[in-house]
Amino acid sequence: MPPHPPISLWMDNLDHPIEPLAPLQGSHQVDVAIIGAGYTGLWTAYYLKRQAPQLRIAIVEAEYAGFGASGRNGGWLMGNLLGEDRALGGLTAERRRAGFELLHGIPDEVADVLQREGIDCDYRKAGVLYCAARYPEQEQHLRAWLAALHKEGLSEADYRWLPPKELNQQLRIKGPLGAIYSPHCATIQPAKLVRGLARAVQGLGVQLFEQSRVSDWQTGRVRTDQGELHADWVVPAVEGYAASLPPLGRYQLPVQSLLIATEPLSASQWDEIGLNRGQAFSEFSRQVTYGQRSADDRLVFGARGGYRFGGRLREDFRLSAEEVELRRYLFGELLPQLRNVAISHGWGGNLGMARRFQPHMLLDTKNRIALAGGYGGEGVGASNLAGRTLADLILGRDSLLTEQPWVLRERPIKALKAWEPEPCRWLGYNAIVRSFVHEDRVLADPSSAPWRRALATRLADFMQGLMR
Repeated sequence: MPPHPPISLWMDNLDHPIEPLAPLQGSHQVDVAIIGAGYTGLWTAYYLKRQAPQLRIAIVEAEYAGFGASGRNGGWLMGNLLGEDRALGGLTAERRRAGFELLHGIPDEVADVLQREGIDCDYRKAGVLYCAARYPEQEQHLRAWLAALHKEGLSEADYRWLPPKELNQQLRIKGPLGAIYSPHCATIQPAKLVRGLARAVQGLGVQLFEQSRVSDWQTGRVRTDQGELHADWVVPAVEGYAASLPPLGRYQLPVQSLLIATEPLSASQWDEIGLNRGQAFSEFSRQVTYGQRSADDRLVFGARGGYRFGGRLREDFRLSAEEVELRRYLFGELLPQLRNVAISHGWGGNLGMARRFQPHMLLDTKNRIALAGGYGGEGVGASNLAGRTLADLILGRDSLLTEQPWVLRERPIKALKAWEPEPCRWLGYNAIVRSFVHEDRVLADPSSAPWRRALATRLADFMQGLMR
């Protein structure tokens, strides 16, 4: 069989071409059947097998391990969970702090696994910089966010303000107004991580069947075109591909995020820019930008993509000239010396967005289903947390992991908050994104009148609130 073509910079830079494993054939009896060989499915299998080696575990994957978002993301391994402040905000100070510490420990937990399993994925834990530069409102919003974090009990050791002079010591951008620095983030080469995890779980005895698209699933059974698994537990670990497994698509909105990568930059160019320890960085705007310096000295930069009517997945991620140029414009505003640099790669992926921006880890004991998702673009780290949590839930273990507010125990899938039907989804999403684009355009124009700036921000705030 010919090697599979690459689908991202990360897959393109693997040492060996992708050669999918054999598909599922015939009928098999297992203890746990996992749908999807991305981060969530692989981490769940890994922690289950580590804690209960006797379990028979099989994973079925439609394409090959890492084909989805796990092999396409921006490489931020965050010690965070989307919506963590709202989820933890109602808890006691002691439980809130324990929850934050659990999240902040995600990068170190992954580092331990990498060392134990001998996985080299260019792991660098140098923190993340949330920057303000293009307009003064960014600084105001950043300072308000920092104050809210400290009010929740987090300290300067978790999040601290960097004035322009200190920011310049790590990242030199045009017109810096300041930044928030957090140490709770690492950068990785995503494809190396997911492929390394696939090898690790196979080494532990997990069966991995690729080229095995699920045609039907229900309690106790997963069926593909050529075979089926009969299982005590079923774990649909599909995140952004939830629309392909009814009824999961009602609870996770598939949206796209798009990235570009430059050709490797010279040492002198990086001396001008910084990021010499592998820090992640973002411009603090609703465009949701994210970047890193890859191990081979490229600038990798991404931003919010789109949503397709009816929750249709995007399959062709060859970026248009317009999609590439928007991302070039966004990083060029921060790093004008790179405006004309050659772009070597453009790609994207489907990710899952839960209603109210709240990720979930659910155990339905009656129907013997365990699932997690809704990471909202922060799934590299969140999936590790989810894998550990689902393992404890399936094994019936009470732990700090299973006590968190994002965990839904003894709940059916329909307990999740569903998205509105079409055309409400499409109209709402596009109206919200347009309000964000309008706000960014107005605020980035220094000649905009104060009343226009205030109105644009209030409108964007209102529209964002509708999604919660």
